Amino acid sequence: MLLLLCAGVTACASQQNMLLAGPNAKQPAPKVEDAAFFPSDDYLRMGKVYFRNESYGLAAQSYQKAVEVTPKDAEAWLGLAASYDHLRRFDLADQAYGKVLQLGSQNAAILNNAGYSQLLRGNLASARKFLLRAYELEPDNPYIQNNLKLLGESERSVKRPGN
Repeated sequence: MLLLLCAGVTACASQQNMLLAGPNAKQPAPKVEDAAFFPSDDYLRMGKVYFRNESYGLAAQSYQKAVEVTPKDAEAWLGLAASYDHLRRFDLADQAYGKVLQLGSQNAAILNNAGYSQLLRGNLASARKFLLRAYELEPDNPYIQNNLKLLGESERSVKRPGN
């Protein structure tokens, strides 16, 4: 009969703890840093909002918390890498891109972002490698096409007459 009253084992356990502790017992308040209070999806959502609002430092903080809670979340790692790109912390961006690629996520968006990151630093050969791999996966993607165009313009502007 008790099983019919409780929705699940965890609900029964928490009801039992409440009965043992009494109705006035205080439960410890969850902290914002606790995963139970602030799941990684919330950190990810906050990171996206901050990123859209061009608050890249806050975005990086939110994405960092998301990857701490869920270390295999490729989307959070990619957001972290892109935030670091905007902060011009390329050393940290490289670590985050490395983690995304290590997770086996080599879709067009990730390759495009990694290529754009290399383009920002002037690493044109590396940028070309990433962007061409992205283009092979999604040739109709306008972001990839635009980045390839930027790459071409960068290559032309770097070449000097007489060199």
